Amino acid sequence: MDKEEAQAPEAQDEAQGWKALAVLKRFMLGAIRSGMVFVYPTDTVYGLGCDARNAKAVARLRRIKRKAGPLSVIAPSKAWIAENCVVGKEAEAFLKKMPGPFTAILALKKRNAVAKNVCGCTTHASACVKQTLGVRIPKHWVSAVVRASGTPVVTTSANVSGGKAMKKLKDLDVRLRKEADLIFFDGACKNKPSQIVDFSGAKPRRLR
Repeated sequence: MDKEEAQAPEAQDEAQGWKALAVLKRFMLGAIRSGMVFVYPTDTVYGLGCDARNAKAVARLRRIKRKAGPLSVIAPSKAWIAENCVVGKEAEAFLKKMPGPFTAILALKKRNAVAKNVCGCTTHASACVKQTLGVRIPKHWVSAVVRASGTPVVTTSANVSGGKAMKKLKDLDVRLRKEADLIFFDGACKNKPSQIVDFSGAKPRRLR
């Protein structure tokens, strides 16, 4: 008599985990395309994000976080970075570390690569002081979602400016919990915020 092989509990748990992750990815992709502001995990700490080309979403994210100054993005790919930013030899070597907990600040080559309020400017004219962009590619499933979306996604720590970075659900600020459209929780994040190196000047400068 043929016997049907029963799946081990561990295998069943793993299969359920992959299904849950697939659902998270699908909803996050929808959130990006719908102009939502959302909390999401990375390889460092939880981030607050939105489509970086959607000026209204970026403005709303800034209001929620009470954030002034430039924002960084998760890039869809290294090719996107090369196409839209100025990448010198030292920056190119640094980008080879990605994916991982690294952020490179680069001069923008194409000013329309992101909404003008991402860099904190009121214009993309030559008079704009902040013609730079922080870019990173986390070693995390969120990078696959950003790649699938084809658009850069704002990445800034999920907190009100000056507050504690979110690593666990209990760390989430009440303001963000109330005002973000979606919260994608996928367990605790256990690393420090990413290393930041500014390559937009004459010499590379480590900021964090």
